[in-house]
Amino acid sequence: MAELKETLDEKRKLVDQKATQYRTTRDEWNARTKQHTVIRNELNAEVRELIQNGRQQREIREQMNELVREKKSIRSDANKKVKEAKSMLDAEKPDKPEPKTGHRGRKEKKVTIHSLRRDLQKLEREFERGAHTGNNEKKVMKRMKEISAQIRDMKSSEDSNGELKEARGMLREAMVAQEEAHEEVQKAAQQAQEAHELMLQWNKEVDRQREQAESAHRELRKSKKEADKAHHFYIVSLRCLHSIQDMLRAMRGAVSGDNQRGARVEVQDLMSKLMSGDTLSTDELMQLQRFD
Repeated sequence: MAELKETLDEKRKLVDQKATQYRTTRDEWNARTKQHTVIRNELNAEVRELIQNGRQQREIREQMNELVREKKSIRSDANKKVKEAKSMLDAEKPDKPEPKTGHRGRKEKKVTIHSLRRDLQKLEREFERGAHTGNNEKKVMKRMKEISAQIRDMKSSEDSNGELKEARGMLREAMVAQEEAHEEVQKAAQQAQEAHELMLQWNKEVDRQREQAESAHRELRKSKKEADKAHHFYIVSLRCLHSIQDMLRAMRGAVSGDNQRGARVEVQDLMSKLMSGDTLSTDELMQLQRFD
């Protein structure tokens, strides 16, 4: 019986060592589970914030697109007013003969204050660069004076016509409104595009962060599974310890010879059953009491 008790005591020490190892392993996996849980929750919170940012940019984009439509309508109205003002201006101008044709049969360009100013500015730039020297310089200066006088005469003639002056003023106002509306359209369109690009960036970041969150969740499930596995073995070890203690309490007597050897064999079989994760039944514990 002493040998049997010694065998049980050795098994008890071995099972106790295993239980300690399983408990340590379980605690380590539980710590990893907590860490992965924190990481996953932080990433999920970031994903929710990124989604909100994307929604805000989508709303801004939609607002800007609506503003673009409104400004385009205003610009269209301004374009109509410009055309109407030009028609009124043409109607108020005195009739002029048809433009003369050049030597190649092409119609000569219509002379206006705008075209004269453009020609004058061109000559002034050339003169400043020193493109004209000598006699040519005198000719250019003379031509510049002629253009300036022609501009003054045409402007004086137009200013003396009250209706023409009014039509010209209406045209300027219409063109200013047209330009402002166009700039507002461009500005709103740019803001809509910027909001759209930001929305795409946020959505891309959402996908990236969501993948990291899912990866952290997979690691969490893995660590939890390992922790549960270690905990299961820990519980089995505790059951083994309790069963061994029950057997030791049941063995108060002594057996001799073959009975001792048979009892040791039977105890070893019972220990193999315990180590496999099973617990001893009441009948099996009663069998041990036969050796009292």
